[in-house]
Amino acid sequence: MKNKYILAIAQGTSSTKTLIFDQKGKVMARGTEPLVTSYLDGGLVEQDPRGIWENVRSSANRCLWDFKSKGFDPADISAIGISNQRETFVIWDAAGRPLHPAVVWQCKRSVSICQDLRAAGLEELVRARTGLIIDPYFSATKLKWLKDHVASIRASIDAGEAYFGTIDSWLLYCMTEGRVHATDHSNASRTLMFDIHRLQWDEELIAAFGLKGIRLPEVRPGADHFGYTDLDGLLPCRVPVTGMLGDSHAAAFGECCFSAGEAKATLGTGCSILMNIGERPMPSKNGMVTTICWSTKDEVCYAYEGVIVSCGSTLQWVSEKLGLFRDPRQTEAMAHAVSDSGGVVLVPAFSGLGSPHWQADRRASITGIGFETTKEHIVRAALESIPYQIRDVIDAMAADAGIRPDILKVDGGITANTFVMQFLADLLERPVDMIGMPDVSAMGAAFMAGLGAGVYADTSVFRGMSCVQERMEPKAAPMVMEGYARWRKELSRI
Repeated sequence: MKNKYILAIAQGTSSTKTLIFDQKGKVMARGTEPLVTSYLDGGLVEQDPRGIWENVRSSANRCLWDFKSKGFDPADISAIGISNQRETFVIWDAAGRPLHPAVVWQCKRSVSICQDLRAAGLEELVRARTGLIIDPYFSATKLKWLKDHVASIRASIDAGEAYFGTIDSWLLYCMTEGRVHATDHSNASRTLMFDIHRLQWDEELIAAFGLKGIRLPEVRPGADHFGYTDLDGLLPCRVPVTGMLGDSHAAAFGECCFSAGEAKATLGTGCSILMNIGERPMPSKNGMVTTICWSTKDEVCYAYEGVIVSCGSTLQWVSEKLGLFRDPRQTEAMAHAVSDSGGVVLVPAFSGLGSPHWQADRRASITGIGFETTKEHIVRAALESIPYQIRDVIDAMAADAGIRPDILKVDGGITANTFVMQFLADLLERPVDMIGMPDVSAMGAAFMAGLGAGVYADTSVFRGMSCVQERMEPKAAPMVMEGYARWRKELSRI
């Protein structure tokens, strides 16, 4: 039987990765292109929408060149899957012209709008319908900010001429030359405008946000037929897009979190921890959000999510602003150079704190510094802040769901740091499994696209394709627990 290849686009905050998989989940080709982000005054974070599309094309071009150089034929690609940075959105007109730079998920421009919406008593309605909380992290409040502050956008929305979409929708619109304006359940569930119970846009919330008139994408299961594309001429023929889901959801799917209680953490710029809670949404009382994990035509799976704003970005700040190291790979040795953090605690609230604290206006802090403090202590404190935040989230999930994951599956660039992984296992008192696949979001998108294209019959086949590269077993570590107690004290003190 002729092999059917799947092209997966993983469009992230800092880069786009394009991979081609065979039917057995083996990577046949790769292409990566870095993406520029603008960090502006006032907590504004933006990207160029056209630049994102060109970034995707460049990444795909590199991947296809790699594929062809190995003797394979792009005509054998049978499906395309997309994973994307989720809450980042674009607003454009019918001709596909962006009306504003893309507003990135990290952006904090709508802090005051969130305060106003909460004061108006909308918090409970939002939580009940969407599973989310009112926070700048999610798209709708920043869309409201654009309407309130940019006259041309306000006029376009009021006239019904403004198209809204998370990055998957924007890419699909570009790929299909404006023929398809659609998204999937997982991305829609991150906007604050989607009812996760009825699986449709919530007109009452849209009106409450003052966004009536905005053109929203059609919402479909993650495994579906989303239209055809030749990637603006890069492919020899048009190929169906048959899978779409947000990047963290794609990672959960790639990590085979198919049963209630299975959980994964993606450690990148930020960190998303998803725990499968089954086929019905359950509200959280402990700072989690309830979200749609993934969906097919036959099944909708829900999850609790803990959103951590700063992980890799913390190390980037320590490197660029404090100059304590040049290469992130140096941090592991620096952490091992000292026996502990020397009492230093770094709370990485550079863009506020996410789950389970949800303190958007909190500022970062470094405490416990004395004359004896070295740069190694500060770097170690920065690394320790990552497991501490994950432990906060896992504890909250366990309190909500009544179950604690037996194993935490992890992926993302930080998993290469064995100090952080062992510290995390010790702190959770649970094994930590690192998948033998650095681009698990792309793999999840490929799996989903394969389901949508009929390459795979169901999810059972994927468990044999995802393999554990390394397992960190927990060790008794009193100093780790003492450090976590200092972390909790610092959170309550400031």
